[in-house]
Amino acid sequence: MRTPQKSIPKGIWIVAVIGFVFLLLPFIGLAQRTPWSSFVDIAIEETVLQSIGLSMIVATCSAGICLLLGIPLGWVLAKAKFKGIKFVRSIVLLPMVLPPVAGGTALLFALGRKGFIGERLDSWLGLRLPFTTTGAVVAATFVSLPFFILAIESSATQLNTKLEEASLNLGASPIRTFFTVSLPLLRNSIFAGIALSWARALGEFGATITFAGDSPGRTRTLPLQLFVALETNPERAMVIGVLMVAISLSVLVTLRGNWLVQK
Repeated sequence: MRTPQKSIPKGIWIVAVIGFVFLLLPFIGLAQRTPWSSFVDIAIEETVLQSIGLSMIVATCSAGICLLLGIPLGWVLAKAKFKGIKFVRSIVLLPMVLPPVAGGTALLFALGRKGFIGERLDSWLGLRLPFTTTGAVVAATFVSLPFFILAIESSATQLNTKLEEASLNLGASPIRTFFTVSLPLLRNSIFAGIALSWARALGEFGATITFAGDSPGRTRTLPLQLFVALETNPERAMVIGVLMVAISLSVLVTLRGNWLVQK
């Protein structure tokens, strides 16, 4: 019996290698141009460390909001049957394909000081989201939430419903069944969704700069710091680029190895 690896045609292998090399080459180019002799000195500069810390805060807060909102929404998309569910799903996943700048503009019109929601938040609660750290979290959440929802929905549609049915037949309420039976079965997908949404929030640029602006110490996350460095200090930009690659890669490799791949 042939193993799955031996059954892969050579032509497929060749095209797959070409695709891998295509994705790898930019990182090789970045590593080649990075000033490794001054890497540490640049990486520990106050402005860089400030941006790293802010990016971590924004990405972590965003992932937490995705966890809170994404599980119920992903579950509904997977299980609910009603007219218009396809439209709802399209709206939920729209930020994945929408240009981030367009998403930031939409957020500004909705949640800005003159937006139909932002104006009320300002007048009623004195809450202003644009050009604040909270605004950066909102922008990051807007673009990363669909990734979390998609992970939950994909897993929920494949769950074996026999355990849920058994729980209900034994007298457990639907809400108790969800938390004691369904949610534990989604554990791997929840971790995967957190990884994807966190990494997406960490790299968010377009929506952040449009909705939250570029304020050092408040909204200048690592991607914005990279953009500024490209215009003023290319060596710093290369170091920041390597830092972003290293952070994102470490998160994805660690989480995928433990949670996305089940053996």
